[in-house]
Amino acid sequence: MSLVEWLKGKIQQKEDETEIEKVHTRRVKPEYRIIDEYEVNPPNSKVKIVSSPELGEGLYYFVEEVELTQEQYDTYQKIVRILSKEFTSPTEEHIDPIEYVYEQAEVIAEKYHKALGKFTIEQWDSIFYYVVRDLTGYGPMQVIMEDPMIEDISCNGLDMPVYIWHRKYESIPTNITFKSTQTLNDFIVKLAHKSGKHISSAQPVLDAMLPEKHRLAATFMNEVSVKGSTFCIRKFRAEPLSILDLINFGTISARIAAYFWLILEHKKSFMIVGGTGSGKTTMLNALLSLLSQNDKIVTAEEVPELSPPVSNWTQLNSRESFTTTEGQGDITLFDLIKVSLRYRPDYVIVGEVRGEEAYVLFQALATGHG
Repeated sequence: MSLVEWLKGKIQQKEDETEIEKVHTRRVKPEYRIIDEYEVNPPNSKVKIVSSPELGEGLYYFVEEVELTQEQYDTYQKIVRILSKEFTSPTEEHIDPIEYVYEQAEVIAEKYHKALGKFTIEQWDSIFYYVVRDLTGYGPMQVIMEDPMIEDISCNGLDMPVYIWHRKYESIPTNITFKSTQTLNDFIVKLAHKSGKHISSAQPVLDAMLPEKHRLAATFMNEVSVKGSTFCIRKFRAEPLSILDLINFGTISARIAAYFWLILEHKKSFMIVGGTGSGKTTMLNALLSLLSQNDKIVTAEEVPELSPPVSNWTQLNSRESFTTTEGQGDITLFDLIKVSLRYRPDYVIVGEVRGEEAYVLFQALATGHG
């Protein structure tokens, strides 16, 4: 499906909605104690870390977005409605959908300025913010997705607060709760669509990568999760941490870093083992910065997470079958590791080893590949 087709479908969906999305966002009360606050997408959104006996023990992550007046909200709906009828295809093949929708909204605001009402520049900016947020972004989750301090976002089901893992405050609940089953299901489908995957009652489990290179895991409806649809988004840094960053953070010592450098230099094999969220991928990406630019690298992953800073790199990813027949057409890690040995690599790097691919991996280790 093309960008235009997807946007038109999303615009039509918005037009068909008769009420505001059923996502509850609690506001900060004056009696709450504000521990920290910072802007994410100024001037339209900010984050506040708060505490209050009313909320319970611990800290809470509050998203605050600019509020629209009723007149602004009516104009927002009109713009979405007009976009559904007058949205035009971009002339360029590769274009940022966020910028394009923003430009289209500005064109409509100029064309129908008499019918849409008079607003200040700041008020128009707020209206456009919601148009872009809801049509091309992540809706009520947009601020969390843009917050560079967030490492992990998880929703455990309906009527439960979305949780985040904050780099400074660790695991805390947010003020965002999905109150509508349909809204939560639609959001899961939107995440799947953004990642170029499919999720449904027939295929209720999803493991994918979002356009921003964040890892997505999701379940659909009550097929495998008792509390309804769920999702977890693991956000990755735009620029991976280097080995020097890990030394400066105290994650590893300079002596251990030098030891790993010797291992890589002499093409010895090793494995990085740890629990979920312990930093295995972060560590591996940092170690890859020690490789020579002339080495031939082949990576095999289910979801692309590795990014060695070399040009001589072949990136292999597994995929599911396009047919409904189970097992036919699947490209597994087992297949990728076998084919990687034919690329005459200096190093074969496997993202995760959890099944039969371990057999081929150890065969590869026995051949002397790094």
